[in-house]
Amino acid sequence: MKTETVKGFRDIEDNSKRIVVRNVIENIFQLYNYIPVETPIIEYEEFVKGENTNDEAVSDIFKLEDRGKRKLALRYEFTFQLKRLAKNKKLPYKRYQIGNVFRDEPIKENRFRQFTQCDIDIIGSKLQNEAEILKIISDILNKLGIKFVIQLNNRKLLNEILNELKINENNKESVIREIDKLDKLSEKEVKDNLKKYNAEKAIAIFKKPEKYFEKYESYKEIKELKKLCSASKVKFEFAPTLARGLSYYNGTIFEVKTNEMEQTICAGGAYMVNGIQAVGTAFGLDRIEILAKVQDSLKKVLIISMKQDKKAVEIAGDIRELGVGCSVYYGKPSKALDYANSYDFPLVVFIGEEEIKKKKLKIKNMNSGKEEMISENKLKSYLGV
Repeated sequence: MKTETVKGFRDIEDNSKRIVVRNVIENIFQLYNYIPVETPIIEYEEFVKGENTNDEAVSDIFKLEDRGKRKLALRYEFTFQLKRLAKNKKLPYKRYQIGNVFRDEPIKENRFRQFTQCDIDIIGSKLQNEAEILKIISDILNKLGIKFVIQLNNRKLLNEILNELKINENNKESVIREIDKLDKLSEKEVKDNLKKYNAEKAIAIFKKPEKYFEKYESYKEIKELKKLCSASKVKFEFAPTLARGLSYYNGTIFEVKTNEMEQTICAGGAYMVNGIQAVGTAFGLDRIEILAKVQDSLKKVLIISMKQDKKAVEIAGDIRELGVGCSVYYGKPSKALDYANSYDFPLVVFIGEEEIKKKKLKIKNMNSGKEEMISENKLKSYLGV
């Protein structure tokens, strides 16, 4: 029997930092009044695929079949499920979701086949809502101590440039996908790929300075978005070759980069849901966790009961009421300290006959090794809660 994890999947043996990072993200989502939702991991295959069957992410879905021979698939993202959730909702409808998604794609560094996405979307959106999404991204990454750059473009602008070059309508999506590879392939490789669509002249246009693009009607949205973002002190870089891999985007598109990691850590854009304009973004929790400059703020205490179980349980209850995690170890102190070290307990409380007589608690700081006796009524201030 194989017990190792399937390729692209993993065990996370200590989720402590991940919980802290997730809480930061979720708290900020809630500060902006997004409604939390949950959706099924498994959906009908045709619903998962939607109309965007040529998109790379869609082609990478995990396909399933149930006992009734129904064709099913694991969700690869949350956006397509909004077609169901957003029906008959008062607009704007703002929701967030945090959960696992699945893609049967090649494994690379910081890329898994099961990963956690943290999504927010606004159905019935305006340009002001796009500015809000960018502000939320900024709030979260600043809170987590991650240095970042938002790169932004507009699908309308890309299409306007391709129209100017008289690119065949049937080839536009293919051309856009090739242009999006400029950060991964050499300019010559991309140019060679564009020749079969007679679109190689696009390279020269995309290399021009930002001021050049002001002549295009679609650039006005980018200019207006800059003004809206300046009110909340959010900045972004104009990236004319940014296209994003999903074909459903129809306006603003953006990716968030950092010098600390090659991969994108957050991305999104504008799209349609049931014929209604929408905008959204997704954070990759797995990558954000690696980058986040946060300490595990989940305080925890181990009580060592030296044949004083009743008192130990009583004190443990008092500590939990203070909002601090606590468990009781029943056994020899020497083994208990090994246990505390194994599971990174910063504080250990000894409760024996002598401590009960003196109505005091013996506390050991496992990081410094310092031990001290404190009275029971000083426990709250000692724990800093």
